[in-house]
Amino acid sequence: MRHVSKIGIMMFVVATAIVAGCANAPLRTESSTAGIRAAEEVGAAKVPQASLYLQLAKEEQELAKGLAAKGKKEEAESMLLRAEADAELSIVLSHGDAEKSEAIAAVERVRQLRRDNQ
Repeated sequence: MRHVSKIGIMMFVVATAIVAGCANAPLRTESSTAGIRAAEEVGAAKVPQASLYLQLAKEEQELAKGLAAKGKKEEAESMLLRAEADAELSIVLSHGDAEKSEAIAAVERVRQLRRDNQ
């Protein structure tokens, strides 16, 4: 039988405890939650294309929670990254729609000014 030192056994126990602790660490959803909240605050739900990505972000976040509950932490973290990306895309799309609306309103004001000056 091989001789195993007490230090070697202690290192193994500590490493096992660290790995077990990491596996049981709670899923961090703060970033995806913040992204979803930001998308809602800028009115993404009112912009058809943006609301699609907002809904996807919400669904992906819930799916991530389910995966984490099943012990599939790596898949859950990947799904959270997708949720964050979709929330950010929703924000960008809603800003684009707002800018388009502002541009249309500006063009309409210019037309009105031209009519008034004729």
